[in-house]
Amino acid sequence: MGPDGLILPRKPYNPCLISTNHKDLHRELLFNQKIGKNVLNQKSELQRALEKHREAASRREAERIREESYRDDPRTALQRAIEQRARHIQLTQEQSQATMEPPSNLLVTARAKLRPRTESQ
Repeated sequence: MGPDGLILPRKPYNPCLISTNHKDLHRELLFNQKIGKNVLNQKSELQRALEKHREAASRREAERIREESYRDDPRTALQRAIEQRARHIQLTQEQSQATMEPPSNLLVTARAKLRPRTESQ
């Protein structure tokens, strides 16, 4: 504090200069730049081109297989979609019927035993 009771201004510290992790990272980046090593993109142009070519070839192969499977099937896409929806509806109906089974015999017999008792009272 100053003689007037005010807080004296002081220069704020630089966190980048104090941090050892930041210093080490910066030193490593400068060294890699000096020797010509690309840190961010490790793949060479040839590797990227080969990878792009492989992806395009696999995409073409998948398209060719899909075209062949559709060529053998005389149905249109609309017919396939209608059949798929019909199968889905049928499966949901079967599942709903399975959940709506009649009560088990044990439950029916227990209710039958309770009815005469309640009627007699």
